Amino acid sequence: MFLHLGGDTVVNLKDVIAIMDLDVTSISKITREFLTVAEEERFVVNVSEDLPKSYVLAEIDHKSKIFVSPISSATLLKRARGFHNMAGSFDLE
Repeated sequence: MFLHLGGDTVVNLKDVIAIMDLDVTSISKITREFLTVAEEERFVVNVSEDLPKSYVLAEIDHKSKIFVSPISSATLLKRARGFHNMAGSFDLE
C-alpha cells in the first residue's frame, strides 16, 4: 500500500520509518540540527510549496529520505491506519 504525502508524492508504507509533526518535534534543538544537516546533505524532499506541517522519514532503496509534507501528521497516520485496517499486513502501534 502507498501513502500520499502531498503534491504528486507517494511512498510505499513498508518504507516509512516515522511520521513526525513538524511543530512538535522542531522545538528540540537536536531535531532542528538533524533536519538542517539532512537538508545540507540532500536527504530532504519538499513535496509541496505549501506550508509544511509534518515530515516523514523513510528508507527507499537503502537510502534515507525525509519528505516534508503540507499534510498533518495526524492525517497521514489516519491514512496509514486506514490501509492497515484494509490490508491487516502491518502494525502501526
